[in-house]
This record gives sequence, structure tokens and C-alpha cells, in this order.
Amino acid sequence: MATGARIRTAMTDPLLTLAQWMSPAFPVGAFAYSHGLEQVIADGIVSDADSLAPWLTDIIETGGGQSDVVLLAAAYNADDPWHVDAAARALCPSAERLLETDLQGLAFCETVRSVWDIPLEGLTYPVAVGSAARAMDLPLEKAAPLYLHALVSNLVSAAIRLIPLGQTEGQRVLLQLTPLIEETAQAAIKTPLDRIGSASFAADVASMKHETLQPRIFRT
Repeated sequence: MATGARIRTAMTDPLLTLAQWMSPAFPVGAFAYSHGLEQVIADGIVSDADSLAPWLTDIIETGGGQSDVVLLAAAYNADDPWHVDAAARALCPSAERLLETDLQGLAFCETVRSVWDIPLEGLTYPVAVGSAARAMDLPLEKAAPLYLHALVSNLVSAAIRLIPLGQTEGQRVLLQLTPLIEETAQAAIKTPLDRIGSASFAADVASMKHETLQPRIFRT
């Protein structure tokens, strides 16, 4: 059962714990999800670094990126995160987006429960991260941008495999977007849950179209 209780373990730099949670090595299976990016690459909408950067900008500023951080912050500030989790599920614009946040959240909960003894289960991904950060008393202002940076990094990694985009070019795109990631995350943690919203309609439609894309590599 999820809990708002704060758990203190052996003294560890909070940034190292957050870096471990957001690492590609953390077993949430992030590599299997493209957040609809596979569909727009198949459609020729995103075909290089110059078209990838604005697509990811929309995800960060007005799409799942900023709304995930609002949910993460709401869970961090909640004694009981279940109402936040219900909102997270209701706001998913497609079956694939719900699958993405549900399965990654389940995997995250299972791992922090097994390794850090944090009693979380059955939460969507951003809600699980926010709840775990609260339980470990980790700083929200650090957790939020690291979460958003990890999301964007995963999408850049997907683009590197799908376009294909060179590793160096992918890192240039990520560097270009890093100030926006920080700015968006810090604004999102101050946004009340009842002010959450999304306007990345093309990304939402892409996630719906991806349900029938064949052949495909990614789950979303």
C-alpha cells in the first residue's frame, strides 16, 4: 500500500539516489517506450535533429513532460497519493499512454519496495517517483528536473535508433533542450493539480495511431 510516511535510510547524497532512480539501468523498461515518437518518425514528421528538437520541445512544454512533473509534485506533497494517481490515469489521452505510465510505475514501485523498503505499489510512474522521493525526503526541486531529463533522454535514445540519428547529434539535441527542461520542471512543481493541462494534440494523436502501426519496435 502506498504511504505518505517519510523513510530515512543510511546517509546518501540525495542526488546519487535520484540519479540511480533515473538511470537507464533502473529496471522500469523505459527503453521499450517511444511516447508516440515511433509513429511520427514512420510518418516522416520527424526525420532529423532539426525536426526532433521542436517535437520534443512541445512534449516538454505543453505535453506529457510538464504534466508528469505536475503529477510528480502533487504526489510528493500528498499524504495519500491515490487521488493523484486517479487523476494521472484519467488524464492519459490514449490506451498506449496509460500502458506506458502504468507499467513503468509498477516496475518502479516493485524495485523501490525491494531495494529501499518503500511500501509503494500500483502507482503510475510520475506518482510513484514523487511518492518515493517524499518517502526518502529527497528534494523535489532536484527530483523534478531529473525525472523530466530522463524522459527526454529516453526519447532522444529512441530517435537515435529509429531515424537513425547519430549519438553525437542526439547529445546536441539534449543539450539544446536542457535549459527548457530545467525551466519547465521548476514551473511545473509550483502548478496545482487542478491547473494541470496538456495541449500537445499531435503527440496525443500519434500515440493513438501507434496502436496499429506495423511493423513497430516500441510498445508506445
